[in-house]
Amino acid sequence: MRQRLCLSTIITGLVLAAAPVSRAAEADPFWGNATIYFLMTDRFVNGDPANDAAHGREKDGDTLRSFEGGDIRGVITKLEEGYFRDLGVTAIWTTPLIEQVRQPQQEFGRSYAFHGYWPKDWTTIDQAFGTEADFAEMVRLAHAQNIRVIVDVIINHAGPPTGGDDPAWPDDWVRTAPSCDYASYAGTATCLIAAGLQDIRTESNAAVPLPPFLVEKWRAENRLNQEVAELDAFFARTGYPRAPKYYMIKWLTDWVREYGVDGFRADTAKHADPEVWAALGIEARRAYADWQSRHPEALAESQDFYMVGEVFNFGLNDFERAIDRDYNYGDRRVDFFDYGFDALINMGFVSHAREPMPDLFALYADEFEGPFKGRQMLNYISSHDDPAPLDPTRENAFENAVKLMLAPGAAQIYYGDELNRPLVAAGATGDARLRTPMNWEAFGTPGGQAALDHWRRLSRFRAAHPAIGVGRHVELSRSPYVFTRSLGAGAGSDAVVVAYSSSATFSQTPTGGVFVDGTEVRDAYSGDLCRVSAGKINCERERGIALFEAASPSL
Repeated sequence: MRQRLCLSTIITGLVLAAAPVSRAAEADPFWGNATIYFLMTDRFVNGDPANDAAHGREKDGDTLRSFEGGDIRGVITKLEEGYFRDLGVTAIWTTPLIEQVRQPQQEFGRSYAFHGYWPKDWTTIDQAFGTEADFAEMVRLAHAQNIRVIVDVIINHAGPPTGGDDPAWPDDWVRTAPSCDYASYAGTATCLIAAGLQDIRTESNAAVPLPPFLVEKWRAENRLNQEVAELDAFFARTGYPRAPKYYMIKWLTDWVREYGVDGFRADTAKHADPEVWAALGIEARRAYADWQSRHPEALAESQDFYMVGEVFNFGLNDFERAIDRDYNYGDRRVDFFDYGFDALINMGFVSHAREPMPDLFALYADEFEGPFKGRQMLNYISSHDDPAPLDPTRENAFENAVKLMLAPGAAQIYYGDELNRPLVAAGATGDARLRTPMNWEAFGTPGGQAALDHWRRLSRFRAAHPAIGVGRHVELSRSPYVFTRSLGAGAGSDAVVVAYSSSATFSQTPTGGVFVDGTEVRDAYSGDLCRVSAGKINCERERGIALFEAASPSL
């Protein structure tokens, strides 16, 4: 990384063992109720066309497999416009921004690393995405709006060795065989997840030297001495062996210590030795505390560092069965919450959300009162690599938004969900279908604006009420569907009433004792003020959604 702290600012201290250690017994209401906007940087906004052909890359990949021009400067423009703030977003998650392999991979068609998951150098920003100065500005602008920044981190693998500027990593760093067969722990965690990639030996504690190509690259960039000195200081402080995973941990946590990154989304978590995530969590939280001590006024509110893991297929149990907290490798079970994670991405939500809303919410309420008590899940309806999104043609977008934004747990908006971005693309195959450019052309059109307004109202309601994500759920009625969510008691408590009907008129909404008679309540969706009488809210709706809160909050 080109912008550095002097070595005297690096924290000293004893190394902590990376053994299984459960996180906090109670879910942080901020992160447990977060609305996280996940954007694929290259497909979001092209803020700086001058970097579109960085590293000599051409637009000659297969359909939707070349760099399209989106960059950090584009994210900055949307921060400046207040787009995320108006949407009620509490955190932004970007795809990896570190330097990628430069040439296309040919294994499954001609594809470039526009997605950010084929890293080459963990210590610098890829020129196609911008500069470290751009990144620092993006984080600063987000923090000024009390929005957190989560970055995607990769430890499992390096990008494909395409030759030329993209040489192979040394054998003591990576393996290129065998392919994963998913029949055991070894067949999932110490194997190659995709042909052409280079699997980092995350299980190894053997000391290895820096890859020669990286040494020469840093020398050519006039930063070799600085990088080596910082590595020496890191290994002297921690006592870790110079194994591949600890180099990665040092490089990744630099982004936290230097720029104030607030959280990590861990890519391919089940494919790496789980102890690497525990060690990463320890170092990331230490780095975040260091950054916070030097920037006490950067955020209006203080939260702990956040780690959410992608354990592919986590949550995909039958609807009738409880969600299994452990990942079952066949010959080993791992609870990733014991390895540094605050939350896991819930890949089961897409299938669960096909059930009626009352059943969906009841299932999740039971889970958070049972096996997931004090734990967190991040729900979504579409993503960059789930081949079966909830509603790929957006035919039931209104109700699906309600399900996602009001379900217990945190919510992930995948870029364009709020504008009904197409999830199908002519000529595209595989995951490229899910990675279409952001449909800004829908912004301001009648259909696009209606969708955006719907998401804004739901998301801003969530942001104002932590009870939505982490509160106690009580169903009061099925037709119309009415429920309460409540969190705590006395000062700092929170409670809401929600009513929903897809077709029938509803009025006289029961409150379940959440609001006492005579209370003036506000429907945060419509803005209407209503009065509570005889335990019911006197507001009539033809159909749709009503989000009732005490009248004093202002969204």
